[in-house]
Amino acid sequence: MDLFILSADNSDDLLSISEELSEKKFKAIEAGDTFILMRKRRYGNVLIQVVCLLLALQVSVVFLFINVAYFTYSYLWASPHVLITTEKVGDDGRKLEFNSMDEVLNKANAIL
Repeated sequence: MDLFILSADNSDDLLSISEELSEKKFKAIEAGDTFILMRKRRYGNVLIQVVCLLLALQVSVVFLFINVAYFTYSYLWASPHVLITTEKVGDDGRKLEFNSMDEVLNKANAIL
């Protein structure tokens, strides 16, 4: 699970960023006064899964297990999570490091 942190200046900015991500198929998991946590589920590349299924039917059942492992990895661990927050300092007192919207969208649309 990758966690990206986006900065918002105020609550209106917080809502506009979340709406923009919602258009890109992100779903809100949790929300508060100063933050919104969103995620986009990834299911893996369809082409890779089709090739694995065809190989499983013609060559070996091992490719079916590879396909299931790839889907599980994509669904559980490769799905990006985005925290949109108005806070600038973390709980430990250190300044938060923010990501850009391009980084978030590149990860969300990555093949692997």
